[in-house]
Amino acid sequence: MADSAGFENTAVYQSTGGVAIMRAIRAYGIDTIFGIPGTHNLEFYRPLAELGIRPVTTRHEQGAGYAADGWSQRTGLPGVVITTSGPGLLNVLSAAGTAFCESRPLLILSPGTPRGTGYQDRGALHESKDPTGAAGAVVLWSRRVESAAAAVEAVHEAFALFEAGRPRPVHIEVPLDVLEEPAVVDEQDLERRRTSPVAPDSDAVRAAAELLGAASRPLIVAGGGAVPAAAAVRALAERLGAPVVTTLNGKGVLPESHPLSLRAELRLAATADLIRESDAVLVIGSKLGEAERWGNDFAPAGPVVRIDVDPGRIDTNATADLAIVGDSRLAVPELVASLGAARAHRDADELEAVRAAQRAEAAAFSPAVMRAADAITAALPPEATVAGDSSQITYYGMTSTVLQDGPHRFLYMPAYATLGYGLPAAIGAAIAEPGVPSVCVLGDGALMFSVQELVTAVEQGVDLTVVVVDNGGYREIRENEADRGIAPVGVDLRQPDWPLLADAFGGRGHAVTSAAAVGPTVAAAIAEPGVSLVHVPLHLFEAAGAQTGVSTGASTTATTFSEERISA
Repeated sequence: MADSAGFENTAVYQSTGGVAIMRAIRAYGIDTIFGIPGTHNLEFYRPLAELGIRPVTTRHEQGAGYAADGWSQRTGLPGVVITTSGPGLLNVLSAAGTAFCESRPLLILSPGTPRGTGYQDRGALHESKDPTGAAGAVVLWSRRVESAAAAVEAVHEAFALFEAGRPRPVHIEVPLDVLEEPAVVDEQDLERRRTSPVAPDSDAVRAAAELLGAASRPLIVAGGGAVPAAAAVRALAERLGAPVVTTLNGKGVLPESHPLSLRAELRLAATADLIRESDAVLVIGSKLGEAERWGNDFAPAGPVVRIDVDPGRIDTNATADLAIVGDSRLAVPELVASLGAARAHRDADELEAVRAAQRAEAAAFSPAVMRAADAITAALPPEATVAGDSSQITYYGMTSTVLQDGPHRFLYMPAYATLGYGLPAAIGAAIAEPGVPSVCVLGDGALMFSVQELVTAVEQGVDLTVVVVDNGGYREIRENEADRGIAPVGVDLRQPDWPLLADAFGGRGHAVTSAAAVGPTVAAAIAEPGVSLVHVPLHLFEAAGAQTGVSTGASTTATTFSEERISA
């Protein structure tokens, strides 16, 4: 049948708005969603089994957002969260704030009041003044749609952003009548759309190649935006003979056992000193965040070249002398192709001295924490995914001791620095990669923010090891209070019986009573199936020179990386 313009009508798909939306999402390869079913969002859930989408029910929507983040980092696909209206949506906004601050792809779906009703202050169930506006204050964009077709179009716009822009969270509010009523949507509009990455200006790339090729002491800083171009970043570093330091979001872009790797230590003064001596610095996909630099400046001796897909970030925290706006997937390989012959690497002894200075500096922040981190790290399989939290054991220890050969294996949020992230993120990673060890290492205060998700891990049947390093509460804030001359207030926390708590959730709890027992206990916990928790009192490591059986040099995990593994 032809319309008045003579074109054949496309086939249409008749179903509810909720089914159409989920079909569009499934077309992008999404086979897992996170959230909590509620009275108003059930039409999102109706088609999941038919579409082959696994629903993961967390015990709090914030946990759903963080689990979606961990799943996303390990699959390379955007995370999707379904909340109910009102409190469900508001509960996920801390996770949305994390995704925004760390530039990660997250799609949040929530129901809303029927069209034409809006906020009436009548005490309706989950009534909220302006849920779209509330989410919009946190995410990149928040949109209330007025039809199923508009909702499907918003899904496509979200995935276009995720595929070709700077990934950030978005929210779609679907009115209840749109969600539940029959919808007529063109069948072809439910299919995946391809979005091309942003191509760089070739003249700018050639100019960058000339500048970097002429430098005698070039250096590369790789952020989260460099992850899609990891192989090309390695080729570039080897062609230039340039050391690579990463942000924590870029950790593993260059294998951290590679001789040119200066690891994810942008925060350290030893790294800042090397940057100051560099006569050209290339920054790939990073805003050089203040939280990543811990107060250190970014002041290289020579020009700064920056590659970023977001033109609004090209001068953030350091003005670019030469800017390349484009996707790293295209810009970095083109830069490699524009360079001349490979040259000798930076002197190996010099870089080893920098790594030694980094290690000494990192250990000085908290020697006890570093000893604990060493003991835990020695027990980790090289292929493990490690999740952290805004805990001293993470930012004073594990970020330095855990050396990884690939990106997105250290799940963390260095800028947003939220508590409650580590456990659900580790669950998401375990769901994404069955059979790959997923280990969460965090503090006691952080674990209490999301401890309820232990039962989610048990329910989902994942293999997960949680190592809780107990320093008695909010130790960092206790130290902040002392620095200001404030007596400890609100920071010394009562502790549960951690192993018993794990048992109560259906896992297995393990207590260690000596520093030497930490490594063997963690290794045994990782080896056993299901959910395990290891309780590590920090005081075991607080005695000067506590015996752990682990060297305070490079971690055991790092030394197991073979040349074959580096090149894999």
